[in-house]
Amino acid sequence: MCDEQTEKDIDDLLDSESNLTRRDFGRLSAALGITAILPRVVNAMEVIEQDVKVTTADGVADCYFVHPTTGTHAAVLVWPDILGLRPAFRSMGKRLAESGYSVLVVNPYYRNEPSPVVEVGASFRQPETRAKVLPLARTLNAQTHFSDAKAFIAFLDQQDSVDTSRKIGTTGYCMGGPIVMRTAAAVPDRIGAIASFHGGGLATEAEDSPHLLIPNTRAQVLHAIAENDDEKNPEAKNILREAYAAAGIPAEIEVYKGTLHGWCPPDSVVYNEVQAERAWNRLLNLFQTALV
Repeated sequence: MCDEQTEKDIDDLLDSESNLTRRDFGRLSAALGITAILPRVVNAMEVIEQDVKVTTADGVADCYFVHPTTGTHAAVLVWPDILGLRPAFRSMGKRLAESGYSVLVVNPYYRNEPSPVVEVGASFRQPETRAKVLPLARTLNAQTHFSDAKAFIAFLDQQDSVDTSRKIGTTGYCMGGPIVMRTAAAVPDRIGAIASFHGGGLATEAEDSPHLLIPNTRAQVLHAIAENDDEKNPEAKNILREAYAAAGIPAEIEVYKGTLHGWCPPDSVVYNEVQAERAWNRLLNLFQTALV
């Protein structure tokens, strides 16, 4: 997940591949955050966007819910990265809805603050941003992941736009990676597909490591790994592969070449559009086959 090494990797990238100054970096980050432009969806469906409140065991979570204007559709639960629910993730959720899904993008920090918890253009590289989000991220743990997952899935199953005869998908970015694995274990009868993008802490030596839950899950899997994350922990992907194989669960686990941690959200300074689009298409393929 995001840490000091992430910051160093970004610094190295900026030093080696550009002439950006710190001030230029700030301007670029702000521009990315404002635009959050994603490629258009071919034959995009018309959608309805809503800010909603979801009651959980610990309070009321402010979330973004978006779905096609007509019909019922498979649901998708989106867990943002460490910077939380913000315009970029609203854009990503809307794009999924335009592809034919009823999508809930959550504020994981609702216990402490409503979204957004950072300003447009904020980057983990900025000391003030790290000082803001790291304490918030540390308030979350395996127990909150489980309880929140159950509440958010229950909310989705109550919505008229959700086809409850179909399985639910869930995606997680950065710190959302472990959460999707715990979501699959929290509601195994409902979760048909999980996908993590530059997720951290998926296979560790901790007693509550997410990979230990794999035998308790049934969802098909996509893990899209950043190249520099793999360099730091090359054995993690092998542990995941072995665990999924032992459980008989289909899993696509790939290191995406030339990517840095955080390469998928369009407001990230290390956004890699080519690889992010390839991962996005793999996600849509997973949902098409698994959410039946």
